[in-house]
Amino acid sequence: MTQYLLSMPHDSAEEPTMASMDPAELEATLAVAGAFLEELAGSGALVFAGGLHPPSTAVTVDHTGDDLALTDGPYTQAPEYLGGLWVVEARDREAAVDWAAKASKALGARIEVRAFQEVPA
Repeated sequence: MTQYLLSMPHDSAEEPTMASMDPAELEATLAVAGAFLEELAGSGALVFAGGLHPPSTAVTVDHTGDDLALTDGPYTQAPEYLGGLWVVEARDREAAVDWAAKASKALGARIEVRAFQEVPA
């Protein structure tokens, strides 16, 4: 089985968090996300899932030289950022895409699917 990253982008112009959402909207979102997560876990395909804080909360760490440099904020500027993710095990790309389609439908968001690299034998 191959592991795949299913990632959900957010628009960088906005930085939504659960704390900033309307309580009714948050409850509805958590319900559909929870149902999807239950189905994913029940199938045995779920490896890990999580939501991320916005990029403005990031710190970039660079210790490639002699000195350690810390910079508040994301490493790159982009029109979108990674808002949440699932790591799933699937028999093939099509099965991973099926999970992404369910996530997209449930959450009303685009989902990117990428396989993890395997160590060459």
